Amino acid sequence: MRVGIVCPYSFDVPGGVQGHIRDLAETLAGLGHRVSVLAPAHDEDALPAYVVSAGRAVPVPYNGSVARLAFGPLSAARVRRWLAAGDFDVLHVHEPLSPSLSLLAVLCARGPVVATFHTAMTRSRAMAAAQNVLQLVLERITARIAVSALARRVQVEHLDGGAVEIPNGVAVAAFRDAVALPDLPGPCGPGHGGTVGFLGRYTEPRKGFPVLLEAFDRLAARRPGVRLLVAGRGDRQSALAQLPAARHDQVTFLGMVSDEAKARMLRSVDVYVAPNTGGESFGMILTEAMAAGAPVVASDLDAFRRVLDGGAAGVLFPTGDAAALDAALGALLDDPAGRAELAARAGRAVAAYDWPLVAGRVLEVYATAIEAVSGRVVDTALPLDLDVV
Repeated sequence: MRVGIVCPYSFDVPGGVQGHIRDLAETLAGLGHRVSVLAPAHDEDALPAYVVSAGRAVPVPYNGSVARLAFGPLSAARVRRWLAAGDFDVLHVHEPLSPSLSLLAVLCARGPVVATFHTAMTRSRAMAAAQNVLQLVLERITARIAVSALARRVQVEHLDGGAVEIPNGVAVAAFRDAVALPDLPGPCGPGHGGTVGFLGRYTEPRKGFPVLLEAFDRLAARRPGVRLLVAGRGDRQSALAQLPAARHDQVTFLGMVSDEAKARMLRSVDVYVAPNTGGESFGMILTEAMAAGAPVVASDLDAFRRVLDGGAAGVLFPTGDAAALDAALGALLDDPAGRAELAARAGRAVAAYDWPLVAGRVLEVYATAIEAVSGRVVDTALPLDLDVV
């Protein structure tokens, strides 16, 4: 099958949507399908061979964050050229209502279109201003996928349609088999030691890093040797300024990390913390930590609660409550057997998110969309082009 996938955000800037598209594309290619991804990019030399650059993007405030988007006549021309050259059996766009390539691709498409919705945002000024255009986009979509129940609810309540719920996938084996980082403290015991991990844009308010820092300060006051391991983008000095100087040596910043380094980081921590305060529709980092065998402590957001099986596969604490987070961390770090049991339950839960299973469900949606448009039935177990099926 010839599959065209459109990413609305700069592919060379790490993000949940970009990671999802990369893993889906590589999984489909591994199954024998021909995959091409169109995306904005600043550094074209850093792109995988299957990604076609649509040029540079511009940073735009979007959904509580800053997204790098590409739009306008030049972007539209590049979309049309890519579609013509690809002659795809199915077009798969992500976040089609964002003002970027996905929206343009839907408007230019002439065949079956599958759209994946990642966010749970219900309304925005941009959406309200472009309501007529967005309605035209929605009418051209053949099948919809939502990565979470919250994202699906947006489809039902605000966008006049339903969607198949297919979660973000995770490469379970890559995280499970990663080798831990060297030079970290030894195993923690009651009242001492331990490594707590965080990964994300730690200067972005909704990631909740200040909540973690407050909890860590409390934890470190009574737990000698505890360490905080931080990966991701942000201003280190501003972050450290929120802690007493005596704690600074207990925090290690890894900066931006590769996928391999991320997996090793998650394999290295005794507890992984997701202190996010809102704006999450799924929680991909949770599934990655679960796959790596790291016990998870997370804010009690609806999206996180669903991933963590209501608290059976991870510990939930009241969102924004640093004291509760401190208590949860202390209890887990003091309980090796409890951490092992929690990791085991998480390992069983995360198996449902393994990419081969998730990609299989996506292929079923492709087949449904193709049949709806062309009337031809596709066997998704066979990576054949439609013209020979």
